[in-house]
Amino acid sequence: MSIAALILAGGRATRLGGVDKAFVTLHGRPLIAHVLARLRAQAASLAISANGDPARFAGYGLPVLADAPAFAACGPLAGVAAGLRWAAAQQARWLLTMPVDTPFFPLTLAEELSPGPSVALHGGRQHHLAALWPVSFLPELEDFLRRDHKYRVSDALALCGARPVNFTAARDPFANLNTPEDLADFG
Repeated sequence: MSIAALILAGGRATRLGGVDKAFVTLHGRPLIAHVLARLRAQAASLAISANGDPARFAGYGLPVLADAPAFAACGPLAGVAAGLRWAAAQQARWLLTMPVDTPFFPLTLAEELSPGPSVALHGGRQHHLAALWPVSFLPELEDFLRRDHKYRVSDALALCGARPVNFTAARDPFANLNTPEDLADFG
């Protein structure tokens, strides 16, 4: 099963003062380095979803995918769409997505989410962007994004038939580090 992985690094990080969350440090390394280290063994190819100057990621040697202009206001689903398009060009069958602010996800995530489509669940809470998307879902996702409505990731997951996969670790492995307090809790 050919899996490509996408790090979603396009958020505005408003609760962290608008900094580029990918470069916020945890244990002396940027968040993106933590996520990359966990994804490298789980996917055949990797890319980063981010808008703005892609040169800031040059040190990672990965493709940086900007949102398509038509989907610029669609939030993280615009990144998923760009990732699906890129994954198709990589001849991958699946796209594993992971937010850059989620550095503790399982080293076996791709295996546990397979076969997709699927989405991670912990303690009854669905982690919408810790998901395995079928690359074949791209046309349907783009059609979904063209409609005039709210762009909820949970709705897109339901549309592609994603099944929830329960993770039972004591501490939520999909915890997002969104605030200075979150960083302090895990630092």
